[in-house]
Amino acid sequence: MCDPTRGSSQMEPKDSLAAAELLSLVYDELRKLAAVRLAHEKPGQTLQATALVHEAYLRLTDAGKTQHWKSRGHFFGAAAEAMRRILIDQARRKQSEKHGGGLERQDLAETLITAPEPSVDILAVSEAIERFERIDPVAAELVKLRYYAGLTIPEAAESLGISTTTADRYWAYARSWLHAELKKGDSIKIS
Repeated sequence: MCDPTRGSSQMEPKDSLAAAELLSLVYDELRKLAAVRLAHEKPGQTLQATALVHEAYLRLTDAGKTQHWKSRGHFFGAAAEAMRRILIDQARRKQSEKHGGGLERQDLAETLITAPEPSVDILAVSEAIERFERIDPVAAELVKLRYYAGLTIPEAAESLGISTTTADRYWAYARSWLHAELKKGDSIKIS
């Protein structure tokens, strides 16, 4: 068993080395304590034991005040209280209107969430992109990065060496052009 009082009494608020040492001493026991706390929560709890331990540890080693624990029991009592407060704060947050307060979780059957197979005509899309490439090669390259590689706008912009704003404009233009082009052949929707 570890004794968190040994290193904590000399710990200064800005002494990150002492704080890291304290965490390594008590981490496993705090994790067990967090797992016990979370086991008593309602099903559907999204907070994990690791996150609870880290948040509680941050509260226990608050940089604004020096902590002095009288005993091992005092430290773990403070840790348990910190975890309790975190769980209460999260429960209150979940009950707030902003976070879906009055809504209840509904289990969905697997058949309700399956999407129909899209009728993708890869050749039509490829040909449309090739035609678009003759008009605007940079925007066509953006389409390829987004459509085939699955990159986000910021990722594609970085890859092309353009700003995100420019990439947004190119994407809007390319989508409009491709929608019109593909509508002629009644293929797919580029989103």
